[in-house]
Amino acid sequence: MTNVSDLIAGMSLPVIAAPMFTVSNPNLALATCAQGMMGSFPAHTTRTGDELEEWLVTMADGVGKLSNDGIAQVGPYGVNLVVSAGNQRLDQDLALCIKHRVPIILTSKGAPGEVFDAVHAYGGLVFHDIGAARHAEKALAAGADGLIAVCSGAGGHCGTLNPFALVNEVRQMTDKAIILAGAITTGRDVLAAQVMGADLVYMGTRFINTKESGAVEGYQQMIIEATATDIFYGTLTDAPSNVLTPCLIRAGVTPEQIRRQDEAAIFAVAERRKRWKDIWSAGHGVGVIHDVLSVEALCDRLKAEYADAKSDLGRLQAAE
Repeated sequence: MTNVSDLIAGMSLPVIAAPMFTVSNPNLALATCAQGMMGSFPAHTTRTGDELEEWLVTMADGVGKLSNDGIAQVGPYGVNLVVSAGNQRLDQDLALCIKHRVPIILTSKGAPGEVFDAVHAYGGLVFHDIGAARHAEKALAAGADGLIAVCSGAGGHCGTLNPFALVNEVRQMTDKAIILAGAITTGRDVLAAQVMGADLVYMGTRFINTKESGAVEGYQQMIIEATATDIFYGTLTDAPSNVLTPCLIRAGVTPEQIRRQDEAAIFAVAERRKRWKDIWSAGHGVGVIHDVLSVEALCDRLKAEYADAKSDLGRLQAAE
């Protein structure tokens, strides 16, 4: 089994391009791997098991080609599986991930130990979503190799806790990897997450506005125009999530209903509008996203921002 510390040491930055429904795909994931960071996508974006297998073959072939092309740091890749009882495709999707020996499985909604055991049996790692300490306890008991602390401000389905509170609580419980999620948008944010005790970060919304993502132009433009106060938090599906307020208004929700947090009215509109087709999710980090870049250009920017932040931190330490 790959050691998590070795995995991180082999990455150019400890960044996972988070698996986003309808946005993440092999094109985005491979472009991220080529920059030495971790690419990923959710299995449930694919319509069938056959399509998922095509994506897995594309990933394995693509990562192999990157290595053969002499790229010094090729990042790993992961696949998100929803491991709740309601996912009727879980057994099929898990079997395909086992068949293709996906290096990292990113699990959410439940923590069944048999899934974790199956991944560990072929040498894979499992990082599991948590939103509170009690979720962390269950995931650790099931054998998770790392915990994805999904905090307030993350795009899509998210938690409600402040990242300082959740990371500190979880760090008391384990020395396993913590992956911090929630409004992480810049290289400076990555370093800040490490300083507060996280080992890696989930970065989602920033990767929506890349040329390789599956997001449509209108979605990307809405992110460019948005600020953190344009994010609505409410229950549109089976769990609360953060979505862009302008697309709710376009769909027929009134500003007054949004101010009142009228979830019933908003949920009804989302149902009529094929909720995840044109009701778009995003996190609180939208206010610093002003462009659409290639993944290569974005990752170059993240690395430069990270280096600048480390220099600033060094100057602070030297001044003590």
